[in-house]
Amino acid sequence: MDIPRIFTVTESAHRIHNPFTPEKLATLGAVLRLEPGTRVLDLGSGSGEMLCTWARDYGITGVGVDMSRLFSAQAKRRAEELGVDDRVEFIHGDAAGYVAAEKAGVAACLGATWIGGGVAGTIELLAKSLLPEGILLIGEPYWRQLPPTEEVAGECLAGSISDFLMLPELVGSFGELGYDVVEMVLADQEGWDRYEAAKWLTMRRWLAENPGDDFAKEVRVLLTSEPRRHVTYTREYLGWGVFALMAR
Repeated sequence: MDIPRIFTVTESAHRIHNPFTPEKLATLGAVLRLEPGTRVLDLGSGSGEMLCTWARDYGITGVGVDMSRLFSAQAKRRAEELGVDDRVEFIHGDAAGYVAAEKAGVAACLGATWIGGGVAGTIELLAKSLLPEGILLIGEPYWRQLPPTEEVAGECLAGSISDFLMLPELVGSFGELGYDVVEMVLADQEGWDRYEAAKWLTMRRWLAENPGDDFAKEVRVLLTSEPRRHVTYTREYLGWGVFALMAR
């Protein structure tokens, strides 16, 4: 069980696998008013930066689940580095359908709502692991401005324009599912730059170290095209945010 290789190449140096900066991640923890001992479940936990830094800064405990072998191993090392490996656990496994044995005060999926077949299904999945009056966290893209064509949407790595909503519609959709939006923290263009541009140096160094790898041609194509694609499309059209929800 693992994610496609391209992600373990391009994001191998990332600590955060979404457009949040460390400052935004810290802000999210602060605005949630986390109490020491709060249990957090993170489905699609990547390299574990949210759980590890929140355990260090806010005293939470928790479990992260991710299907990437590399990222799961990095998460465990990060927990040891920050001295919180006694408070957070990382499981290499499929987050789709995962229900925690012990319910959490916060259940999160930041940028991997495919695990539930979309936002609605992911909210339904997370709710199964949540304590009464607990908080759900959904990290999801939205359109900053509507793409004029399906081709432009594709350049933003969307399957179609209909894959994402504008921000007002996305926020409204949570109410239609029976949830109050009680907080939100939005990424900005700097966050997108940190997420996307960091891949380019990683790819360049990987190519230098692996010139004979069968995968090198695909990585070279990406490194050639991605900087221009990002500044032309993703940076201008696509937003991303984390929305804190409580059931009505």
